[in-house]
Amino acid sequence: MRVLRALTVTAAACAAIGLSAPLASANQDPGGRGGNGGGNGPSNISVNPYSVHQGSTMQVSAAGCGHGGTVTSHGNFPPANLSAGSIGFATVRIFNHASPGHHTLSVKCNDSNLVATHRFTILEGNPSQGGIGGSIGPSTAETAIGAGLVGAAALGAGAHVARRRRPLRSPSLIGLLGH
Repeated sequence: MRVLRALTVTAAACAAIGLSAPLASANQDPGGRGGNGGGNGPSNISVNPYSVHQGSTMQVSAAGCGHGGTVTSHGNFPPANLSAGSIGFATVRIFNHASPGHHTLSVKCNDSNLVATHRFTILEGNPSQGGIGGSIGPSTAETAIGAGLVGAAALGAGAHVARRRRPLRSPSLIGLLGH
């Protein structure tokens, strides 16, 4: 039991450290411009993923827009707001009818007239339904199997509890106690 408790505490500590590391690096002040981007214009633009299907979403990040900004790409997605901070983020959804191929997006900060660009690729077709295995829900057979497994587990647990609660009634033990 002590080993399980120690492993749980260790896993929680590792998770806390692992999750805080990206936040610490994201809050660093790039180039020492005073934390608000300094109005020097957008820089270090990145997109994730670089190649995106029609109808999918893409993450855009840029440094240097301390007071936020706007991300645009005419005919590919609607203008999106870039969050404020030393590194700003925006999520854009590619139009279903956007032309496949190489395209350019533009980032303009609210506190600067400078515009920076970055290339990305739009792939033809709809994205896969990730996260749900491409299905909408379980079939009737899968539901029946799952219900059977849950019922068997409940019966097994009930039998285990009933056996543990049964008092010890041995004839030799009863004779020793004088009953």
